[in-house]
Amino acid sequence: MRLFSTERLHIRKITLKDATCLYELMNDKDWIQNIGDRGVHSIADAEEYITNKFLRSYKESSIGFYALTLKSTQNFIGIAGLIDRDGLDFVDIGFGLLPKYRGLGYAFEATKAIYDHGLINLELEKIIAIVDPDNDRSISILKKLGLSLEKMIQLPDENKKIMLFS
Repeated sequence: MRLFSTERLHIRKITLKDATCLYELMNDKDWIQNIGDRGVHSIADAEEYITNKFLRSYKESSIGFYALTLKSTQNFIGIAGLIDRDGLDFVDIGFGLLPKYRGLGYAFEATKAIYDHGLINLELEKIIAIVDPDNDRSISILKKLGLSLEKMIQLPDENKKIMLFS
């Protein structure tokens, strides 16, 4: 079920059919380094993560993470979305792409569409972003989105400081 589209992408809800792709994404070395190990170490773990995180979010809230697929091929390329995180005062925007789709403008295209959707359609007061200080590519995308570094923060149950963009 497509929520909306951009020039090159369909943005839709994640389903259990995405478990294999999500497993691949969440076990990529850059994902683990920049976002963290989310305990998805098998397809079954990915299915459980989808059920407990993404599908629950759709039922309980108007926000969540969404699958990004290419219009031209319908291939799953990654995820992007909005999340209400513990320790943050506003909704956070996040994204992650499979390695072969990075550096092609898809992350900005998707996050811009989701950012605008959040502000215009969902009428969110403000959208922020958090990012690892070593993640130069994501920092560049956030700056292109119009966000700027506000401060360094440390989320609950985390031992590393991260950048907060608003």
